[in-house]
Amino acid sequence: MKLEYGPVVTDKKDKCQRQEKHTQFTTRYDPATSSIWCWMKPEPRPCLNATLIDELVQLQHQLTTTYKTQDTGSIWPFRHLILASKIPGIYNLGGDLGLFKQCIVNNDEEKLRDYAYKCINLLHRNIDNLDLPITMVSLVQGQALGGGFETALSCDVIVAERSSQMGFPEILFNLFPGMGAYNLLTRRIGSALAERIILSGKTYTAGELYDIGVIDVLAEDGQGVQAVDDYLESHNQSHNTIRSMKKIRQIVHPITRQNLYDIVDIWIEAAMDLSEKDLAKMERLLHLQKSLKDSEIIQRENTTLTPRRGDWRKIKDANFPLKTHLGENVPQNRRKKNCRRRD
Repeated sequence: MKLEYGPVVTDKKDKCQRQEKHTQFTTRYDPATSSIWCWMKPEPRPCLNATLIDELVQLQHQLTTTYKTQDTGSIWPFRHLILASKIPGIYNLGGDLGLFKQCIVNNDEEKLRDYAYKCINLLHRNIDNLDLPITMVSLVQGQALGGGFETALSCDVIVAERSSQMGFPEILFNLFPGMGAYNLLTRRIGSALAERIILSGKTYTAGELYDIGVIDVLAEDGQGVQAVDDYLESHNQSHNTIRSMKKIRQIVHPITRQNLYDIVDIWIEAAMDLSEKDLAKMERLLHLQKSLKDSEIIQRENTTLTPRRGDWRKIKDANFPLKTHLGENVPQNRRKKNCRRRD
């Protein structure tokens, strides 16, 4: 029996499939766990560019259409959709900062809104499990920042390897994560802690996020794929219960598309008011997005996009100490130290 759905033609007896081309990701069907793996590899930078968003939305619609138009009496062998990354050391570095800056400089609010609404449509479909009786899983192996972190949070289950790092660097250029971060974090850990994470600008380790309930499964480095398989196999027999619990969660903590649109409208208004000083900071982070494309650069320079790993050195006009609305201090500028911290 062969099963066709959008970009993949798969044989149930074989995990290796013939794949039709997408430019920003590849897919694989695993019959052992009834799962579809989506391996993201956005180009030219590991961020949520418009092409990646469009292709992922296309995949969502293809899967939904195929699922809902199957022959009467047939069983679609697909219970999980897993979002992972093919880029070593990076899950996704967030929004398209190049596009953001271009729209702000050119005062092109509509183009920025078009991009932002596409992001919302993509993530809200994840939140709603594509309107299918499936579970969305995110496997984070490396850095998930800004919109990349929001993408992971839009899934039901987050599996992360221990060395992974996640956070929201938007406060570095006087903005906030507007594509669902507040809603999604609040649903997991409450609004007070969600605001603390968003306003800190800190990069958190997978272990820290696991301890406070943001991450569901903490895997050792190099064991992320196996950890996902183990989780799915252990929960396959409880699939009906898990599906019911997700419906209950949507009733108790609903996240509507309109609610996300309203928040992103606030984000757009704030983005269009950024100063030249803020845009200069954004430009430096854009440079880091470009340089972090290669995992060897990450390992050699121990670089990330947030203060925890020294990016304040690249934002020379930052004044320390920085305080959140909760009165907590952002770490001091490590550029002034004589030695570099080693993890």
